[in-house]
Amino acid sequence: MSIVVLGTVALDTVKTPYGFRQKMLGGSAAHFSMSARLFTTVHLVAIVGKDFPTEYIAFLEKKGVVLDSLIRSAGKTFHWHGEYQGDMNVAYTKRTELGVLVEFCPQLISYQRKIKNVFLANIDPDLQTRLLECMEKPRLVGLDSMNCWIHNKRKSLLKLLKKVDIFVANDQEARALSGQHNLLKAAKWIRQRGVPLVLVKKGEHGVLFYSDEGIFSIPAYPTDCVIDPTGAGDTFAGGFMGYLSTQKRFKSQQIKQALVYGTIAASFNVEGFGMERTAELTMSDLHRRLAEFRKIVVF
Repeated sequence: MSIVVLGTVALDTVKTPYGFRQKMLGGSAAHFSMSARLFTTVHLVAIVGKDFPTEYIAFLEKKGVVLDSLIRSAGKTFHWHGEYQGDMNVAYTKRTELGVLVEFCPQLISYQRKIKNVFLANIDPDLQTRLLECMEKPRLVGLDSMNCWIHNKRKSLLKLLKKVDIFVANDQEARALSGQHNLLKAAKWIRQRGVPLVLVKKGEHGVLFYSDEGIFSIPAYPTDCVIDPTGAGDTFAGGFMGYLSTQKRFKSQQIKQALVYGTIAASFNVEGFGMERTAELTMSDLHRRLAEFRKIVVF
């Protein structure tokens, strides 16, 4: 099984207490692809500008990511400049340059419309809807968003929730969308908007899953080596959706296993800047850490 991911491919400039990096390969779709590629073939739908380094294109292709629907435009690539200080769960945005994102209209090659698994990574919900309407009867659709769209495109986002199977949000986003401070109440509120499966990411505190079958919660993998959290949520989504895309059904056991894979993938992401750790990640790496994680959480 393959998966289509719509999102951003960006140039990230990041400062943390552990260093400073300029114009690294980043973006929601790129980080998603680095973990999802371990499970399945990823078809990336995004746009970049003429300033986007050719070595980043070669890197993505080398990792097996299909770039048939990556548009190369004449403008500048989306650029995010952020900083992390004491609390590594909070990113302070210094500057955002949308560049070619302003003109982006997702395009698919005809054969990609038949792919049954779709992840709508963080981007304008109107673009997410447009891409979903191009797909031919997908069997699994995941959705991510952010506070910008929750506040400015709320109507479009709520409408889209009725058309997807899984909604992924961090704790701040779940509270902003639902108006509920308690995360379980927030997850229930989101479920009532039409999406069957709700995932609430809690950063270093793990993830909460809610559906009609009940709730499930696991902690984050404990690490004292948090270098750069940028893209951790997208990496989590890639591991989660990548695993699910290989399954014939999406019952409780498959969901729990997918949550664990996503959690382990994200734990590698935070241990280096950008994709330093996830670029070289293998299934053997995931399974070794998963075995360690199982010893930690079983009681």
